[in-house]
Amino acid sequence: MQAFALHGMRYLGLTLLLGLAGQAFAAEVNWPRMTESADGVPIAYEVQGSGEPTLVFIHGWSCDGRYWRGQVQHFSQQHRVVTIDLAGHGHSGLEREDFTMPAFGEDVKAVLEDLDVEQAILIGHSMGGSVAVEAARLMPERVIGIVGVDTFHHVAPQMTQSDLEQMLAPMQENFTDAAHHFTATMFVEETDATLRDWVIRDMAAAVPDVALSAFQDMGTRHIDGEAAQHFQELTVPVVAINADLWPTDIEANRKLLPEFDAVIMEGTDHFLHMAKPAEFNRELERLIGTPP
Repeated sequence: MQAFALHGMRYLGLTLLLGLAGQAFAAEVNWPRMTESADGVPIAYEVQGSGEPTLVFIHGWSCDGRYWRGQVQHFSQQHRVVTIDLAGHGHSGLEREDFTMPAFGEDVKAVLEDLDVEQAILIGHSMGGSVAVEAARLMPERVIGIVGVDTFHHVAPQMTQSDLEQMLAPMQENFTDAAHHFTATMFVEETDATLRDWVIRDMAAAVPDVALSAFQDMGTRHIDGEAAQHFQELTVPVVAINADLWPTDIEANRKLLPEFDAVIMEGTDHFLHMAKPAEFNRELERLIGTPP
């Protein structure tokens, strides 16, 4: 009987210990959040850390918030860090007829309003740069700066409608194959093969209707000059951290926004924040004024 009693006490003790551990674990879990964009589409986002200004990381075309994993832990030590899945991407809703840059800007606005952010720096990769411009136009009282990541190479119109149609045609015919080939051109030979293959396969698995709609809208706004006009009308500092894979025409951009500047990271590719996170993080720290 004593043996059974001792066993029971041990069992109860272990149960209590596991229960307390489970409660502690549950308290530490930082679950993703959801809010609704202006058109009612659910927008998923995650928040880590604390400290102002809030850093809002906006992914690029056919990506999602996971693409910022090399930045979240680092910057959340001194800032509140927000990563967003734009509508049609990641875990956000798909119930939108057209996936446009202004609509994506509304997604960002909804998240900042949900968090009651007072001062935000928007950090947008690729298409995320265009989204950051639109979001800043919607929230001049909240956004204090924009950092583009391999974007804003030449904001003034350079592409024609014919160019855009030629780029879209293969994707409209077979999105997965065309997206695979298109994404593969965004890397350099030195890029880690595991990272490169994951990004290519992940982006090729995007929802075709969403990807095509966003691609066409972004291209059209560049062609008709709306993207350049909105860039020119910005009233906050804008800087880019770009790879040397494609040229960045700083002087051409300064004709639109005299205070524009860019930092060029050598020997890397379109996904520089993923390929060289430590070097990228140092540059971003320097630009936003985060102490080392």
